[in-house]
Amino acid sequence: MRTHNLGYPRIGSRRELKKACENYWAGKITLAELLQAGQQIRQGNWKLQQGAGIGFIPTNDFSYYDHVLDTSLMLGNIPPRFLPLVQEEKKSFPSLYFAMARGYQKGGKDITALEMTKWFDTNYHYLVPEFYRNQTFSFVCTDIIGEFVEARQEGINAKPVILGPVSYLLLGKEKEAGFHRIDLLKNILPVYKEVLDNLKKAGATYVQMDEPCLALDLDDPAKQAFGEAYCYFAQECPGIKVLLASYFGELGDNLPLVCPLPVDTLHIDLARAPEQLDGVLAQIPDSMSLSLGIVDGRNIWKNDCDASLALINRAIRALGEERIWIAPSCSLLHSPCDLDLETDEDILPGKVKRWMSFARQKLDEVVDLSRLSASLPDKETENRLTANRKAHQSRISSALINNLSVQARVAAIQDKDMERGLAFEGRKKLQSATLRLPVLPATTIGSFPQTGDVREVRAKFRKGIMSCQDYEEAVKTFTREAVEIQEEIGLDVLVHGEFERNDMVEYFGERLNGFAFTQNGWVQSYGSRCVKPPVIYGDVSRPVPMTVDWICYAQSLTDRPVKGMLTGPVTILQWSFVRNDQPRSATAMQIALAIRDEVSDLERAGVRIIQVDEPAIREGLPLRKSGYAAYLDWAVKAFKLSMACVQPQTQIHTHMCYSEFNDIIASIAAMDADVITIETSRSQMELLDAFINFKYPNDIGPGVYDIHSPRVPSVAEMENLLSKAMKLIPACQLWVNPDCGLKTRNWDETVQALKNMVQAAENIRKTIV
Repeated sequence: MRTHNLGYPRIGSRRELKKACENYWAGKITLAELLQAGQQIRQGNWKLQQGAGIGFIPTNDFSYYDHVLDTSLMLGNIPPRFLPLVQEEKKSFPSLYFAMARGYQKGGKDITALEMTKWFDTNYHYLVPEFYRNQTFSFVCTDIIGEFVEARQEGINAKPVILGPVSYLLLGKEKEAGFHRIDLLKNILPVYKEVLDNLKKAGATYVQMDEPCLALDLDDPAKQAFGEAYCYFAQECPGIKVLLASYFGELGDNLPLVCPLPVDTLHIDLARAPEQLDGVLAQIPDSMSLSLGIVDGRNIWKNDCDASLALINRAIRALGEERIWIAPSCSLLHSPCDLDLETDEDILPGKVKRWMSFARQKLDEVVDLSRLSASLPDKETENRLTANRKAHQSRISSALINNLSVQARVAAIQDKDMERGLAFEGRKKLQSATLRLPVLPATTIGSFPQTGDVREVRAKFRKGIMSCQDYEEAVKTFTREAVEIQEEIGLDVLVHGEFERNDMVEYFGERLNGFAFTQNGWVQSYGSRCVKPPVIYGDVSRPVPMTVDWICYAQSLTDRPVKGMLTGPVTILQWSFVRNDQPRSATAMQIALAIRDEVSDLERAGVRIIQVDEPAIREGLPLRKSGYAAYLDWAVKAFKLSMACVQPQTQIHTHMCYSEFNDIIASIAAMDADVITIETSRSQMELLDAFINFKYPNDIGPGVYDIHSPRVPSVAEMENLLSKAMKLIPACQLWVNPDCGLKTRNWDETVQALKNMVQAAENIRKTIV
């Protein structure tokens, strides 16, 4: 049977790409050095997959920032505001490329970046394509051809990967009225044809077309577009075979749409939706091969070889061995690189590590399954099967996983534990009397710049070079300086800056039972931003307070309120690698109880505002609407359980990242946070529409500047956004804040942007009668 991979982590096993990009942006290395670093990562990935025995190896899965942005450049989809850079640079890379990703402030030009949002239900962010009526496209960036040729020269059996035309259009946004972006399909298909023709000339026999939108609920125009697109390819691009890849969920009612398409091979996700196999086997035509996405590309647990072999053998009996391909469920972009790099038992105990598998190990699992299902295993493969069975059995019976007191506490949860006791209107009066804040109070989301000095202090402490006392004194110095800066800027509600925290999820996981950690388990979130998700392997509890001392220290430095900063249970769940031996809802409730204990301790310590961040609550939403109600029921309950223990005069905030809120706005209201802050600046406040149409009852802080870009917005720009917000929401409900935390920015741009933000708020206050 053929084996293939859908994509491999692009960041490098030790985050080489992150370091190269950030050094390039800082002017520390040349473009040639950046491109060399990218080439080394690409070629290393190809050789690694080849050495593992993967049959077809992906190309064009590498990106310096984002694969959707790469597709936009390939198609010449460059928004008009960036055209001056095209004329200047004469090339699509690098200035134009990174300007579209990060914004541009140079030489008198001030250009905002593309909007960014979550990639389906993952924690990866993509840059949203922008579309205009009657827009034309052209084959501008030819990197896809160059990388394929490069791979062939390296002796790689390469399979180019392209984001398919229908998903590309559906993932974008119309920037003017009077048309739907799917109407542009007829304009975009000739460019795809040109790409395929060039790949064919270069020697490609297969191309992988990713159409992840096939896992979504589709309307009739979208369904028709799939038929139109792939019939077009079959007619206009003979001689190159298409592997149509769906992932992240089941095909469901899109299966009858997909099966008649004239493609060579269909890929399905059997890690997320193993129940779809029988339906696919019953409907797939004789002319089509089937790629089984059997190894989970999104989690870190060892594959259950016996369960996988049962699915594979069922497919072989129905279709024959020659029509079956074996692969991971989706791109391994969402998996850390290599478990073999985890060598510190104090960080990742061997008893937990033996249950795990990263991208490098998942390649072996794919190849092993191919050999085992073909009854051609060698001794090494048979030994790995035996080890796999032992690992699964040891996990089932391990005492590390079960905590009976935690399970009993979850079983005892009652509805009253999730209610505040006083409605928002009454709470707001008490909070206003206690806090005495101005109209349009200005605050930040939580973190401040994690400078080299901050990272160096944490690294020294982690390595044992710095004593605990010296470490705490250093962090107190950072905190004191941050409080002083915020007071000087004129913010109304302060934060302590989170200098003691490596990551908003990992920090809490390190202080909770049931979590494990990694040294090098990095995955890409966006651009050069990487995260190292904790591993939830067992029942979760909080042994001791986690944040109280740091928040109380910051509050002792100022008379202005300082927010207690916590990460919510759903986000901790979503941004961790979660145990797969119990429902996610059960794990969420365990985490919620742990956060509830921390909230109670903060309130007892005198903290008047507590922020429980839930940036990932929309991200966890099932891809199909049929699953919304069940998920939102337990997700909202988990959040409310985490914070409903406080008194009415204690103000609860929450924060949510880039998301479309229309379909969950009622559930957001049901969370009953006193204040919600959301990311809206890149969308020019468009995301507020959901809150307006619903008449959201509580307070809201729409972000007025984009922290994911290094550009500093002017006072006038933020005044304009605030004015837009005030046309939609009464000023008495509005807060003023950035889009998100500021840890990735530097102090100079942060201070200037916040000064501009506070000045904008003060200017607008003067206009309020």
